[in-house]
Amino acid sequence: MYKEQKICLNPLVQQLKKDPKDFTKSDIIKYIEDNDIKILNFRYVAGDGRLKALNFVVSDSDYLNQILSYGERIDGSSLFSFVEAGSSDLYVIPRFRTAFMDPFAELPTLCLLCSYYTKDGTPLETSPEYILRKACNSFKEVTGGMEFNAMGELEYYVIGDKEDLFLATDQKGYHEAGPFSKFEQFRAQTMFYIAQTGGNIKYGHSEVGNFTLGDKIYEQNEIEFLVTNAEDAANQLIIAKWIIRQLAYEYGLDVTFAPKITVGKAGSGMHIHTQITKNGINQYVENGQLSKVAKTAIAGFMQCAGSLTAFGNTNPTSYFRLVPHQEAPTSICWGDRNRSVLVRVPLGWLSKNDMIANENPLEKPNAIDGSFKQTVEFRCPDGSADIYLLLAGLVVAARSGFEMNNALQFAEETYVNVNIFHAENKAKADSLKSLPTSCWESAETLQQHREIYERHGVFTPHMIDELIKKLKSFNDKDIRKELDKNPNRMLEIVKQFYHCG
Repeated sequence: MYKEQKICLNPLVQQLKKDPKDFTKSDIIKYIEDNDIKILNFRYVAGDGRLKALNFVVSDSDYLNQILSYGERIDGSSLFSFVEAGSSDLYVIPRFRTAFMDPFAELPTLCLLCSYYTKDGTPLETSPEYILRKACNSFKEVTGGMEFNAMGELEYYVIGDKEDLFLATDQKGYHEAGPFSKFEQFRAQTMFYIAQTGGNIKYGHSEVGNFTLGDKIYEQNEIEFLVTNAEDAANQLIIAKWIIRQLAYEYGLDVTFAPKITVGKAGSGMHIHTQITKNGINQYVENGQLSKVAKTAIAGFMQCAGSLTAFGNTNPTSYFRLVPHQEAPTSICWGDRNRSVLVRVPLGWLSKNDMIANENPLEKPNAIDGSFKQTVEFRCPDGSADIYLLLAGLVVAARSGFEMNNALQFAEETYVNVNIFHAENKAKADSLKSLPTSCWESAETLQQHREIYERHGVFTPHMIDELIKKLKSFNDKDIRKELDKNPNRMLEIVKQFYHCG
């Protein structure tokens, strides 16, 4: 049942007084008619990870109904490398629950995210959004009704003209504010637009990375979302990246989600926080402690860590970021509140102390239970990720934990409670497996783990073959040796993938 919210920036929710998941075709038509919508856009994600658009003029009621009843035909071979030209005709079918107003359009424009269907009227098995759906369904079946939820931390650099006043300290930009932060208003406008399109934002802030180069200033930002079901988490990340880029273009700024853009400066990741629920209750906490369910999922993340890079670290610049002694992880391990690990269990409000009442004497102390906020964070993905496939891979990895015979033992063996980059912990670090160091190694690891992803029909063998082929096509097996001999090669590669994802 819809619960009316006094504060809601999504105009469709405000007017239709429905949760988006309950939107119907008649709701969409009514909204279009009542608001004199001129343009309807179908939007869908292609193999390059970016939103595409198919534009319709809303000029005829019968044709509008036809569009929303049948979808439209497109050329799949121009969108995906794995779709052959001989069987390239696909349908794009709108998902009404994803409807949002285009915040940039001069004419009133409504957008709908779409899914891909085949000539037989069935979902395209290799379509990224359908793979994610299959992953979520298989997870629910294997775990007896549990649901996989997630949210992303979207890091990116904003690049604009250098100013000489109030320059932030190099690599000390974390949570900096104006006037030392130059793009705070740009970030605020971005967050407002994302919220209007249905994104559930936790917060935004400036990040560590901050430097000047020539006549430009580079400022790292982050927008973090609230936990939701995995499919919605993917949708809002996809839309957010489009909004950030489009608004930057209108501001005359540049933006990059590239994992690494120069030597010695902070790279940009896209950490994914995960959560497992059942009947709406967070299963990651039990009696105020990290639960067996959480440790079982973590065991799955540990088992599949190397191959998850095939979805979350998809071009050679990803491995310029995943180097030792940075905040980006390299060793396959997990720990509490530890930023040197691959999987981190962040602070989760498990204390029973009412900190608000303690700090605000006029507030009456209450019994506090913040267990619903506890997440487990996977830290190696970056902005090159295929977002749907990354989240599908994480769902599969978590599911694999529940299919292991020794999950809890494996989780215990890969747990660390120290900074593994410190010299005194070298023995522990040496005992751990490492993430791949190139796309080539990532492909090799995916080949080793492919049965896990193909299990339950989630990823098709053809899709795995194509991913391996794509990763190996970069021919970066010895990339770090190449860079030692020719440091300028890094700048060439960065330029090539500057606007990845």
